[in-house]
Amino acid sequence: MLKKLRTRGPKGAGDSPRADRPSRTLRPTRRAALLFGLAVLPALALTTAFPDFWYLSLYLPCLVLALLFADAVMALPDNRLHADLRAPARLAVGETGEARLVISAESYPRPVRIEALLEQVGEADQPEPAAGMVREGKLELRLAVTPRRRGRVRLAALWLRRTGPLGFVSLRRRQPLDLAIDAVPDVHGIHETALRFFADDAVYGLKSQRMRGEGTEFETLCEYMPGMDHRFMDWKRSARHRKLLCREFRRERNHPVVFGFDTGHLMLESINGVPRLDHAIRAGLLLGWISLHSGDLIGGCGFAARFRNFLKPGRGMPYFAQFQRFTAGLEYRTEETNFTLGLAELEARLQRRSLVVLFTEFVDTISAELLLESLQRMIRRHVVVFVTMRDPLTARLRDAEPKDFTDAAQAVIADGFLRERSIVLERSARLGVHCLDVPAEEVSGAVLNKYLMIKQRGLL
Repeated sequence: MLKKLRTRGPKGAGDSPRADRPSRTLRPTRRAALLFGLAVLPALALTTAFPDFWYLSLYLPCLVLALLFADAVMALPDNRLHADLRAPARLAVGETGEARLVISAESYPRPVRIEALLEQVGEADQPEPAAGMVREGKLELRLAVTPRRRGRVRLAALWLRRTGPLGFVSLRRRQPLDLAIDAVPDVHGIHETALRFFADDAVYGLKSQRMRGEGTEFETLCEYMPGMDHRFMDWKRSARHRKLLCREFRRERNHPVVFGFDTGHLMLESINGVPRLDHAIRAGLLLGWISLHSGDLIGGCGFAARFRNFLKPGRGMPYFAQFQRFTAGLEYRTEETNFTLGLAELEARLQRRSLVVLFTEFVDTISAELLLESLQRMIRRHVVVFVTMRDPLTARLRDAEPKDFTDAAQAVIADGFLRERSIVLERSARLGVHCLDVPAEEVSGAVLNKYLMIKQRGLL
């Protein structure tokens, strides 16, 4: 999908605010400055040799100025210059995309060299200019855009520079734009992992995958085998067929899976060079893709000091692109997380019993008290998966062999943090919350396994 903007020359009064109108500048080139300097030297020599004819020394500089004026008059007028810019709607972080720029010059017979440059706002590589000659009234350029962080890269303006036919004047135009490119997480690895998860379908072709488990939707009857659960015995049909029969159930579908992303300052801490929030988003994208493929609905929210982002649960594989744009819009915040306000707002917006996957972080038992109170209220209606990521530094400090008093003190403090962390996780598990505390590189697989276990047991 491409975003398109038509830019052109002067606009009539009242078409748009003054801030949206293009700004133009006219400057002499280096060639004009060199020619003017060469003209000044003979003029000084003539004035020195013939003082009575000093006025003749003004002819050469005036001749250069006349050439500059003629070059500006013969240059491509601004009202005949049109630019058609198309930019990709979204790009993965680190992926280089191209904004397609088509420049046309109406009724201008001479070839014109034009340079184009994008003015970007956001975490992206420095833009590089592109140049070419307008021949037969048209020129097509490719402008590279490479985002380096999630969020949005805004294309604030398009700069166009052209020179006159004599090369003495340079005309620049800054055309304001209203385009933005969503910098989304890279999902190439996610798709590969998801395809491996559905490997049976990939080998034998697209087919309906019937997920049997401990759900509530009746699937079929099967003959009893040793080891089957006696609760699923169908005694009436067993008596009719004169053999033991058990009921098999199909895993339920059409359940909302809602991802809660804590965007507070604790989630900005980097693990292996990547913020905790980005690790959580990658795990959410993987589980979201598989949930949609399995027939469930996915939604999400982001909160820190207040509730900021919400995506209503939706179904269908095309909805994954919208979920990806939602995760790209989760901003990095440096504020303290208000769990009471964030989770209360999320619970108020959920109309059905849902699987809530909460990615967050805490420091000690004191800061986790409000979190536990909010989770206790939420589990009355929903199934909650509480996901945190272990900090490898804390474990290394605790397990490192102490060589001096500082190392021993660090080990004691680290052990205290880990002990308090285990207390919070144990209290959450007693409340009925499904807790996951795993290394960052294993969080995607752990969340996926927990989702499959919940579906198999029919807890939703």
